[in-house]
Amino acid sequence: MSRMKSLLLLVYLFFLGAAEMRADAALLLEEPFGNFGAMNPTGHAAVYLSRICAETPTRLRRCIPGEVGVVLSRYHHIAGYDWIAIPLIPYLYAVEQPNEVPKAVDAFTVAFLRDSYRRNHLWEIMPDEAGGQTPKGTWGQLIGAAYDRKIFGFEIETTEAQDDQLISILNSRTNKSRFNLLFRNCADFARGVMNTYYPGALHRSLIADAGITTPKQIAKSIVNYSEHHPELRFSAFITPQVQSTIPRSKVVHGVFESLIKSKKYVLPLAALHPWLASGMFAAYLARGRFNPSHEADGYYDPHQLQQHLLATQLDVKGMEIAGELTSQDTLR
Repeated sequence: MSRMKSLLLLVYLFFLGAAEMRADAALLLEEPFGNFGAMNPTGHAAVYLSRICAETPTRLRRCIPGEVGVVLSRYHHIAGYDWIAIPLIPYLYAVEQPNEVPKAVDAFTVAFLRDSYRRNHLWEIMPDEAGGQTPKGTWGQLIGAAYDRKIFGFEIETTEAQDDQLISILNSRTNKSRFNLLFRNCADFARGVMNTYYPGALHRSLIADAGITTPKQIAKSIVNYSEHHPELRFSAFITPQVQSTIPRSKVVHGVFESLIKSKKYVLPLAALHPWLASGMFAAYLARGRFNPSHEADGYYDPHQLQQHLLATQLDVKGMEIAGELTSQDTLR
């Protein structure tokens, strides 16, 4: 084997070692923002899959070399669909490539980036309204999420066979909206996706959240699951909210935690029903405490994310090189 081929193989082995640190499915815990987030600070949950990509926003396929995966999420009133698939970089930043992410934005810039992406990639499910106006609704939360929120990611190892199973399940089911804030919300969808990989891993809390599935609870569940299964690679990270004039997102809470940490709720409740308020506080102390920031290993800003993706792509290229070298040696 020539010195050049040996060097290329070493490069491949280096990036293979780096790639082994990557996980293949990540639960995304997203902080609440805006007026609705102030009233309901439970945030949003979605799932990132590194080996699954979007054939269309409503149909999945395996990724090809160079692609970096997709985010699946459930929102209310998205063209009648139950879930939508958006490639990772557009989901976070509403652009095609990490080097296109602006360093700072305002609300006008974010709206422009989102609408441009919609016109280029989501026109079939989100066309203009009458008169060429940009459609209203929650579709904008599918694109450029990192402009509105800080996002926590909890990654866990998966297999290609598990990916194929999930693709088959979601592609074969009718993708029709079944959203319900209490029983079929975004966290219920994320829990279902992750439990397809590891049945029973993520669960709601009857004590801390009155049986409602919340993003914070299922994040806590996947951390606990990883602690009981150390054989599975696991890591956690933070994608910070992009610097902008847009107000910063708020700390994510569970159901009872939201009530006891909000004066506008807990003071009237304590005055009228002190035993109920005490019970909620005890439930929070028993099962509701979880700080996602304490689990994170590091941050992925756009530049760091780009480096991470480039390393992944080099790993794919290295695998091709190694395959070619092996074939050549076999022929000899």
